[in-house]
Amino acid sequence: MRKFFVCCMLLVSVFMLSGFMGLGESEVELEGKAIKLANEVQRGDYNVMSTAELKSALAKGDVLVVDTMPYEASYKKNHIPGAKQFLFPIPDMKTWDAKETGGKTQAEFEAMLGADKDRMLVFYCGFVKCTRSHNGAMWARKLGYTNVYRHPGGIKAWKEAGYTVDEVK
Repeated sequence: MRKFFVCCMLLVSVFMLSGFMGLGESEVELEGKAIKLANEVQRGDYNVMSTAELKSALAKGDVLVVDTMPYEASYKKNHIPGAKQFLFPIPDMKTWDAKETGGKTQAEFEAMLGADKDRMLVFYCGFVKCTRSHNGAMWARKLGYTNVYRHPGGIKAWKEAGYTVDEVK
């Protein structure tokens, strides 16, 4: 029920921003994007978290943030402070495929997530249309983790909010 409520609120928020803020997209285009995100959330059985909520969760601690973007092309240049990197593909990854995860195994993914299945996990990628974070969150849920979130705005929303980013030197 909570996931349905979150999806509905997400759809309403996107529609309101479009209509009242004049973002320039047609309602049909925006509706398609909102429905696509809502369907991914339902299919993946995880929750979503806004940029402000992620900032607050990081301030409280005991959250693992996972950047699902490629290491060289993205994570190395900028990532949310404290985030770990684990590559996931853009298309749905229904079965584990190490060719799609930078050669890393499911066991390596589980080791990074840790033994605490109730720990808050937040997955992000580049921006709302990117679905790498969907795959990461979906796989965490498949492996029995219970407190799984996707930050759909990704690094783009994080930077637009004016928050600092880290880089690998």
